[in-house]
Amino acid sequence: MADSKLLPSLDGDPVAVETLLQDVFGIVVDEAIRKGTSASEKCHYSINKGAAFLGLGTDSVRVVKADERGKMIPEDLERQISLAEAEGAVPFLVSATSGTTVLGAFDPLDAIADVCQHHGLWLHVDAAWGGSVLLSQTHRHLLDGIQRADSVAWNPHKLLAAGLQCSALLLQDTSNLLKRCHGSQASYLFQQDKFYDVALDTGDKVVQCGRRVDCLKLWLMWKAQGGQGLEHRIDQAFALARYLVEEIKKREGFELVMEPEFVNVCFWFVPPSLRGKQASPDYSERLSQVAPVLKERMVKEGSMMIGYQPHGSRGNFFRMVVANPTLTCADIDFLLNELERLGQDL
Repeated sequence: MADSKLLPSLDGDPVAVETLLQDVFGIVVDEAIRKGTSASEKCHYSINKGAAFLGLGTDSVRVVKADERGKMIPEDLERQISLAEAEGAVPFLVSATSGTTVLGAFDPLDAIADVCQHHGLWLHVDAAWGGSVLLSQTHRHLLDGIQRADSVAWNPHKLLAAGLQCSALLLQDTSNLLKRCHGSQASYLFQQDKFYDVALDTGDKVVQCGRRVDCLKLWLMWKAQGGQGLEHRIDQAFALARYLVEEIKKREGFELVMEPEFVNVCFWFVPPSLRGKQASPDYSERLSQVAPVLKERMVKEGSMMIGYQPHGSRGNFFRMVVANPTLTCADIDFLLNELERLGQDL
């Protein structure tokens, strides 16, 4: 905000406006991804981008600590709220996550909702990745408490594999909030005297006006697969992720980062030259160099493509996201065999 142009105020005092934007707003957010830096410095990049787009400034974003599995710690959320209020800020939003990008963590939504209810804060849940789990009777407990959220973001184009893009924003509010926030009543586009229900004109409710009909992709897929078909798709992804985990445990040279609770399976491939050398002072540094080399080799051979990244104090590791509904156990076996082949000389 310090480098931005000051906005004029109604009473002609631009300094007052700048002070208002800097001091009144404080966003309390979940630590979703640390991107390899300190948790106190980085949170999910989309939250910072949102604060910037809104004109609040990224300094208004406060990061809440996460535990070793990447889940928000409600006690630290309470602490951050108290700190913000003590500094004269006014927290208004908590952004929790159901299915973080790297570890696949699900925040404890009920406990977070209790904090939000106590302080009168809006609870938003980023369930873009993990929201589809609600379709599974077996695994939907991971999102316990999501019914208490004020808003939920969900991307069926991710775990459900709907056509890209297919995104939804779900609201508890029934007062036509989006139109009240975004509507500009452009009469040359949104005439109010049409012969049909003008509530069907959704263009005035969104920021960008014209957009693709995302809901049609979800509707068609749901009609074709049915509720049971989509549930099977989710359950199958969990089952294949578990198969991958068990195979990793059986094979020499593979090491899990942690036991997954979702379909994000994070692991290291330890090449022959590093096996049994965990006590070496440069072990972590050398292990961190393995994933980039193997990624280059697999891409150039055209055999497969798997993401890798560092996370906090952990060096580069592979993140296999088991979401493709056409995957089989044979594909999982190929993945591990190919990593062994590509890394046998490292």
